[in-house]
Amino acid sequence: MSDFWKKVGKTLRHHGQQALRGLRGLWWDIAQPEPDRPIFVIGCSRAGTTVLYKTLAASPELGSLNRETHDFWVSLHPLAGKNWGTHALSEKDASPRDRVAVARYFFTWTGKPRWVDKNNQNGLCVPYLQALFPEAIFVYIKRNPGDNINSLIEGWGKEGKFSTWSDDLPAQVAIDNGRYTRWCFFLSEGWRRYLKAPVEKVAAFQYCAMNEAIMAARAAVPPSNWVEVFYEDLVRDPVAGFRAIFQSSHLQFDARMEDLCRNVLETPYDAFGEIRLDKWRDGRNRERVERVLPLAQATAVKMGYPG
Repeated sequence: MSDFWKKVGKTLRHHGQQALRGLRGLWWDIAQPEPDRPIFVIGCSRAGTTVLYKTLAASPELGSLNRETHDFWVSLHPLAGKNWGTHALSEKDASPRDRVAVARYFFTWTGKPRWVDKNNQNGLCVPYLQALFPEAIFVYIKRNPGDNINSLIEGWGKEGKFSTWSDDLPAQVAIDNGRYTRWCFFLSEGWRRYLKAPVEKVAAFQYCAMNEAIMAARAAVPPSNWVEVFYEDLVRDPVAGFRAIFQSSHLQFDARMEDLCRNVLETPYDAFGEIRLDKWRDGRNRERVERVLPLAQATAVKMGYPG
């Protein structure tokens, strides 16, 4: 009976949440409250975006879906309509209709005018997102190329997790002599050149493409709306690192948040094993990473890492 009642409770909660979203949608259609400084977490996949997103989402001042939002965003601008060239969107893609759709979507799901969002593709869309929400705050997390590329390689080994969006990709993926057959994380210009490349070259390409796109977009964003953090700083001192992020994002950082951040590394969100620095140096991908580090050096230097 206990299992039965658990299922009943789950069903009732599901329908209750659906009804609540419906009521929020009706209220939004009448009042149309303006979004309040939405926060977009950006960075390369496997750079620490999830732990940053989950920690920001713990703020009672922010609404959050607590999940990736790729499907929603791509529904506004389907990849097929761009010949599957890239996930990137520019300010020319932004429209008042998009702003309304996004604002309504996040309000109906969260019930709050201020919210935080994160997915693997948003870093390619900063000009678009800023055009939609000029008041938005972008929090850019950076990770050193060795560890980030290593984690990307590991992620490519989990195709079912990071490639769910690419089922209809009109290309035959045969990375690493066919070991990887589904494209993972995101599409950026030039991805077709890597359909048969070694996985470490694909990872280095994605690392550079995403970070270069973010840094190129930074110049057009007001400094007060742009926050940067090194992943390594969050690992060394998560309380100080997150306090600075919260303050720059105009969020309260009280004792509860401080306690959460003090223990945040003990709750590894999407981490592949133990959270520590320079994991790649004693990992199984070391030789692969070493081969492509020179390809990422110029980008890493621009990000603030030593040459």
